[in-house]
Amino acid sequence: MGLVRAVSGAVGGVLADQWKDFYTVPAGLPSTAALFAAVPQGTNAGRGSNTSGSSNIISNGSKIIVPEGYGLLLFQEGKITGFAAEPGGYEWRSDDLNSQSIFAGDNLVSALIMQSWERFKFGGQPGSQQAAFFVSLKELPDNRFGTQSEIYWDDAFLNTQVGAITRGSYTLKIVDPILFVKNFVQATYLQAGRVFDFSDFDNAAASQLFNEVVASLAPAFSLYTNDPGKGNRIARIQQDTVGFARSLSEAVEQAYQWKSDRGLAITKTAIVSIEYDANTRELLKTVQRADALSGARGNSNLQASVAQGIQSAGEHSGAAGLVGIGMLTGGLAGLQQQPAAPAADDPVAKLKKAKEMLDLGLITQADYDALKAKALGL
Repeated sequence: MGLVRAVSGAVGGVLADQWKDFYTVPAGLPSTAALFAAVPQGTNAGRGSNTSGSSNIISNGSKIIVPEGYGLLLFQEGKITGFAAEPGGYEWRSDDLNSQSIFAGDNLVSALIMQSWERFKFGGQPGSQQAAFFVSLKELPDNRFGTQSEIYWDDAFLNTQVGAITRGSYTLKIVDPILFVKNFVQATYLQAGRVFDFSDFDNAAASQLFNEVVASLAPAFSLYTNDPGKGNRIARIQQDTVGFARSLSEAVEQAYQWKSDRGLAITKTAIVSIEYDANTRELLKTVQRADALSGARGNSNLQASVAQGIQSAGEHSGAAGLVGIGMLTGGLAGLQQQPAAPAADDPVAKLKKAKEMLDLGLITQADYDALKAKALGL
């Protein structure tokens, strides 16, 4: 019975594998799918009968359709034998006996009789393995990262160590498909029906990437905040998705060699939140106050404070208080403009200042008369 089954399987398999077929992307793929087998389209709108071909044999003359955004990897006996990065239709051609097809113009004897004999030796199945896999050349989004406790890095602008809890996501890109498959993809995913997806929680390789990204966050923050081209400001990091992606990619490459060993690169990041520790929050408040009091904005704040002081002095201390404030404003103006300061006991200078205050409406005529009398010793 075993021999009969073997003969039946060998002859039936050879006849089924003579048909040319179309191979394309399987339906229902997630947007984060990175690697998956090409599937034969045995039927189309109820037409076609090529549904019994061997799962590991591609007949000569079969066409493989490569859509936009994908590359095509060809395998023979588990070894990568070809790669196509351009979209379009490709025809499969192989010297392997099991791929011979009378419909592709191959020899009738080798396509039927010799194949049947060779398959009979393996119990009716083909003694070869061929496969076509699609690899995504698109950006693969929504790869999450996050820390459960604070991470710390040295911040050049704040001149101290900074701590924060952060979470977000990054976008991956396969920049070297051959390196990616050879060095990173587990053998269990190089089978029909399996999909390598970075967002799959059951994918051990994807979990490893998550752990490596989290371990690289502190060096990435340090690279970003200590780069003079970024202005050394951590506050810019949430808006600079590409800039921080470069820092994170550099940190990952330094520690784990993603690009050189695995053919992977981080192209974008989206930081959802950064929660600073208590010391960092206080330090950032101090920096914000210093920023508010610097430059032209600082001069405006200073002038507003002086004006408020003049008003308060006039309300509570009368003319004497105004004289003090007036002299103060004169002193501040002198510090900004750096003219020669008048002598403190110069009556002319006092009267001039009082006249300016009268003209500005800061004091009344009676206040001015009182100040004039006092300055002249009357």
